[in-house]
Amino acid sequence: MKTLSAITVLFTAMAAFESCSDVRRSPGLDYMPDMRYSRAYETYAPHDNLKARGINYTGLPVAGTVKRNEAFPFSLPKDKEGDSTNYILAKQVTNPLPQLDTAQTVETERLYLINCGICHGTNLDGNGPLFNGGNGPYPAAPRNLAGDPYVKNLADGQIFYSVTYGKGSMGAYGSQLTTSQRWRLVHYIRAKQGAGATAPAEGTKVITSGAGNAAGSDSAGAKK
Repeated sequence: MKTLSAITVLFTAMAAFESCSDVRRSPGLDYMPDMRYSRAYETYAPHDNLKARGINYTGLPVAGTVKRNEAFPFSLPKDKEGDSTNYILAKQVTNPLPQLDTAQTVETERLYLINCGICHGTNLDGNGPLFNGGNGPYPAAPRNLAGDPYVKNLADGQIFYSVTYGKGSMGAYGSQLTTSQRWRLVHYIRAKQGAGATAPAEGTKVITSGAGNAAGSDSAGAKK
């Protein structure tokens, strides 16, 4: 009995001595490794090294997905440099959203002033702060969206294309504004022009903004 007790004490002492060693022989188990080894990223931190670190991040939504309560994406991709095929095809694309109500008009005007007013002006006359009657940094006035016959004769789809992908010296706003917001901007511009949307030429096939949505309207809960 004394021998068994001595052996027990010896093994206990050895175990205690071994546990006090600073040599880590096993990493142990992490119940929630994502919390211990956080992959959180600071806002505005450079992200050009993410791929080298095994982190797959593009900043873009998964291809083919549609945000809940959002209209289907634009069906025409951006033209390649020197090509205008899809811009011409955009003549056949109709605005899938109904005319703006009062609340939508107020919100769309706010979005216009934030994203477009700096160039095209508060009154859509092309005299925004960047031109300012020739006293701004831009040497040439942006398009007069309300009064220029060229803009009035553009189809809704072509205006939407320009807002989405940019046109000439105008930048793209497809990442800043949702599909519905861009279509509502088209309605807002038309209202300021004092005319309805330009209809497609007679006999042309009308392309809606999303296949599978016959009316092309916002689809609550619809996803692809």
